[in-house]
Amino acid sequence: MTIEQRSNELSKDIIAAAIEVHKALGPGLLESAYQMAMAQELSLRKLPFLSELALPIEYKGRTLEAGYRIDFLVDNVVVVELKSVDSLAPIHEAQLLTYLRLSGHWLGLLINFNVPILKRGIKRLVHGLPN
Repeated sequence: MTIEQRSNELSKDIIAAAIEVHKALGPGLLESAYQMAMAQELSLRKLPFLSELALPIEYKGRTLEAGYRIDFLVDNVVVVELKSVDSLAPIHEAQLLTYLRLSGHWLGLLINFNVPILKRGIKRLVHGLPN
């Protein structure tokens, strides 16, 4: 299986997990509630992940611990950023693209749980091509 195929399969699995969380909890909660529920759902689906992964910034030869954290890195392939906002804004996409660039990963999912139908709150973003 190529990295592209694996990434597509993981994306489907992550989106299915998010849909399950959204069905159970609905919109209107804090991002932290969805994050805990997503961690539980990913675990139940036996998808390996890291959560709240520190993302240091390299600046002029120094590593800066600026407090940035990736919500989820699933199977060391897909970066997942969760939101619970009225609507996704360009800054949210920029944030995920920056996380992809800084982490060296190429595929990310931006998931906003504060929508009536979750499908409308999901964006798949790509930065570069897989190695």
